[in-house]
Amino acid sequence: MSEHGGNSVEVAQQLGIAPESLLDFSANINPLGLSERVKSLITSHLDVIERYPDIEYRHLHQTLAMANQCDVEQVIAGNGATELIYGLVRALSPRRAMLLVPGFAEYRRALVQHGCEVIEYRLNEEQGFQPDRQLLEAVRQRRPDCLFIATPNNPTGLMPEPQLLIELAELCETLQIALIVDEAFIDFLPQGSSLALRLTHSRYLYLLRSLTKFFAIPGLRLGYLLSGNRARIRQLKNNREPWSVNALSSLVGQYLLNDDDYINVSHKYIARQRDYLWQALSQFASLLVWKPTANYLFFRCIKKDIDLKAALLAHRILIRHCENYPGLDSSYFRVAVRTEDENRTLIQALTQILTRD
Repeated sequence: MSEHGGNSVEVAQQLGIAPESLLDFSANINPLGLSERVKSLITSHLDVIERYPDIEYRHLHQTLAMANQCDVEQVIAGNGATELIYGLVRALSPRRAMLLVPGFAEYRRALVQHGCEVIEYRLNEEQGFQPDRQLLEAVRQRRPDCLFIATPNNPTGLMPEPQLLIELAELCETLQIALIVDEAFIDFLPQGSSLALRLTHSRYLYLLRSLTKFFAIPGLRLGYLLSGNRARIRQLKNNREPWSVNALSSLVGQYLLNDDDYINVSHKYIARQRDYLWQALSQFASLLVWKPTANYLFFRCIKKDIDLKAALLAHRILIRHCENYPGLDSSYFRVAVRTEDENRTLIQALTQILTRD
């Protein structure tokens, strides 16, 4: 079984049903789907697949640099943020790395493949699954070569305090520790990143971005990495496999961050639906729900003797179990924010499941 959400084909095969008959709350994708502008762009430029992409992705990198107010030498596009995680680990070649637990599985997988020792910094329910100043002390004491942190965190959907992030970035710069901040869901936050302005003066800060989630293009696979360390970005560009970003992804990526109408409508729609889901889920006495910041919600089911994922699958609704995240067990779950009708369908199913005797 896949360790990620969005594995509806695998689940459908196990159930003996068509994948499209499942309502998939396990993948955190913008519920508004592909923008009309991007649909039109793809259908009117299908001929790009007849040619090799520019191996340097000049136009794409220039567009990403302009959107992030940085130089083109400070950005590299990738086949989703995941490719860049693996590429960065290879380039940094760390011996010891610190991970916040629970967290995205691919950090650990990339580090272990490289033979790196993993130091876990555990977030727990008693502290609201949020890091505090003890993280700074742990970094000082353990002195890892690199540290991964997600903002917002996956699966909890929580944002660390901005001041803590600033102090963490300053500490890592002083101790020459590579700080890799996974901002895969930052586009769902209208205020954006609190660390982006630090890139100009930093050599140890790396910001990972994903375009697949907010812009609903997971099948195209597109992400990028920002860093003030130009030499490291140049190393990543020189050492990776050629043509990892396909021609359609490269073309689409040149327009996404300028699609202001889609961005504004998405922010408003998702905020409304996220608030509805949070309030509705919080009404169930058997659910402990953390207030979300992105486009997904993290909760714990404290009702005994119930397999919530299986119960929802009986309603043909797929949610993300979190038991394969280190530090969590089978009582923790994550659900995406979907359309209004779909969100209400989820709440109706949960009402039947959680309120019956």
